[in-house]
Amino acid sequence: MMKWFVFGLISMFVGMANAQNTGWETYYEQSNCLETPRYTSTIDYCEKLAAASEYIDYTSFGKSAQGRDLPLLIVDRNQNFTPERVKASGNTVLLIEACIHPGESEGKDAGLMFLRDVFIHQEYPDLLKNTTLLFIPIFNTDGHERFSAYSRINQNGPKEMGWRTTAENYNLNRDFIKADALEMQQWLALFNQWLPDMFIDIHTTDGADYQYSLTYGMHIMGDMNPEQTSWQNQYLTTIEGQLKKDDILMFPYVSFRRWHDPRSGLIRQTSSPRYSTGYLANQNRPALLVETHMLKDYKTRVDATYHLLRYTVEYTDAQYQTLKAMNEYADKEAKELAGKEFVLSYYTSQKDSSMTLFKGVEYDIVHSDLTEGDWVQFSDMPKDYQLVLFDRLMEDKTANLPDAYIIPVEWYHVINRLKMHGVHYTTLNEAQTFAIKTYKFRDVTFANRPYEGRQMVESFEMDELSMTKTFSAGSVIVPVNQRTAKIIAHLLEPDGPDSFVRWGFFNAIFERKEYVETYVMEKMAREMIKENPQLLKDYQQAVKEQPDVYNNQWAKVFWFYERTPYYDQLKNVYPVGKLYGDQK
Repeated sequence: MMKWFVFGLISMFVGMANAQNTGWETYYEQSNCLETPRYTSTIDYCEKLAAASEYIDYTSFGKSAQGRDLPLLIVDRNQNFTPERVKASGNTVLLIEACIHPGESEGKDAGLMFLRDVFIHQEYPDLLKNTTLLFIPIFNTDGHERFSAYSRINQNGPKEMGWRTTAENYNLNRDFIKADALEMQQWLALFNQWLPDMFIDIHTTDGADYQYSLTYGMHIMGDMNPEQTSWQNQYLTTIEGQLKKDDILMFPYVSFRRWHDPRSGLIRQTSSPRYSTGYLANQNRPALLVETHMLKDYKTRVDATYHLLRYTVEYTDAQYQTLKAMNEYADKEAKELAGKEFVLSYYTSQKDSSMTLFKGVEYDIVHSDLTEGDWVQFSDMPKDYQLVLFDRLMEDKTANLPDAYIIPVEWYHVINRLKMHGVHYTTLNEAQTFAIKTYKFRDVTFANRPYEGRQMVESFEMDELSMTKTFSAGSVIVPVNQRTAKIIAHLLEPDGPDSFVRWGFFNAIFERKEYVETYVMEKMAREMIKENPQLLKDYQQAVKEQPDVYNNQWAKVFWFYERTPYYDQLKNVYPVGKLYGDQK
């Protein structure tokens, strides 16, 4: 009798547990792992998780250009759902972002299942004890709802998916530092409120075929603080080993010396701050770019992402004190960059190489009788290759940082962008005169087509210029010695690959606004030559050396006009000044 009573109790408890778990299958799971949910279904599931667990809070961190909420799940076992309370608790903060490119939706489906399994199914009761998790299931909400089966031609599922760009056609993963998109501006506000200790950005790759389900990008090649570099390398080694036990292969995100041809050699690179990982590196924070392999089926990609998230949380839980301490030290180092040389960009040396094992597939390269190009034909047969790997970073552009920068009040849109990045500055209450150093540009060329909504400055030469300048009230002084010093340098030093100058924020300074009539300048030129005969020799030399430039009367008289007091002395002069000493 007692045996049947015990059996009945067990059955009752199992039944209760099953009842509690009823209805918790995600849309993805209900579709037999072939589909991903639309925006509304995703939000409904997020709200359902928050309603069912006291440890999950659902909120929005802003609105998209089309007015959709930007969803955010805040996950904390101590029910600390504000940055202030989490900071006081000592937890580390992990920000996970999915669907910045909505056609690449693995992170959304894996993240929702992971949170369900932790807090509803109670499968991992020891997880998230020292980590507060911020989860953005859909960053690009408007692009997500441009839903169809024809978004990603290279990709193996899901059946339908969102579009790569926002409603304004911005690629958010080119917008982190220039911050043109409304969505990105609100992401930056979230970032500065929480200042996460680590970031994961989940994508799906394009490119060649190979055996790996996951590839990754992380700044581990020497362009970050040494302690952070070491920590990230240890993290990757640990995660790779754990994933391998689940038969999930992971490899660095590489490019090939010849497109689609692994045998040509592998190249690893670092990212500029227009990209998520480059931006986080210059905010002194580790960031992992996840690139699932688009040719694997959707379930394989989601499963791999799920396990990656699980093992990452295990790692941050165990390493939370080390992670926080090394980030704080990196911030402290950034506060001491004034007066020092700073590397703005790197390139990968193709002189230094090593050999590495690459798990690819057999393939042939045949001549296409249709396009007359090379046609790479991948097979289903796995093959291991020993390949040349280029992964040594070399310094490219550098700048000597001042004690502070000063920005005229009229360039308010630049000042506003600095504010978005958490940059601190002081504002002049009245006009004040400063001795500054700045730059004068020459040989400026522009891109011949727009890129991410802007006409970029492609190349230039510049000379340092010393001058005295009066700055109006409302102008701002930006001290370099603050935790955002690297972001300041990248934005305000023109040679930075993602500087305000490069992105076209200052294009107006390159425009000529006053002109001269030929009949006026013809006469004045002769008077100038009479006063300075050397001028004629210099003019003739310029015409000889640059016949394509000085090939008409207007260009030739303009050569003389540039050398008169009437010429605009501010044309091509960078309006941002560099301050040294106690001027700041």
